[in-house]
Amino acid sequence: QAQLVESGGGLVQAGGSLRLSCAASGSIFSINSMGWYRQAPGKQRELVATITSGGSTNYADSVKGRFTISGDNAKKTVYLQMNSLKPEDTAVHYCQVLAWRTYWGQGTQVTVSS
Repeated sequence: QAQLVESGGGLVQAGGSLRLSCAASGSIFSINSMGWYRQAPGKQRELVATITSGGSTNYADSVKGRFTISGDNAKKTVYLQMNSLKPEDTAVHYCQVLAWRTYWGQGTQVTVSS
């Protein structure tokens, strides 16, 4: 059974850091890319960052210079290092995997207090 296991969310003060992890397991093969999206209350889900199996990365303008995405193809795991967090980063963060179909994690809450 395909599964994405996310971890690393939590509560942090503005200026702090968090590291999110997402591990894919089960029948998820031939991964093209992995990434993170987020959804704040009352807003649409938006791209945070993605990384392809070849290592190419893409970031939302709002997180460039603060967040770093990395991946481990052998472990089918993607990480998001979030530094200099701002209150506007508060959202549920979802892991996404693009393989033969799209997989979504259940989400992990990131809350940044001012």
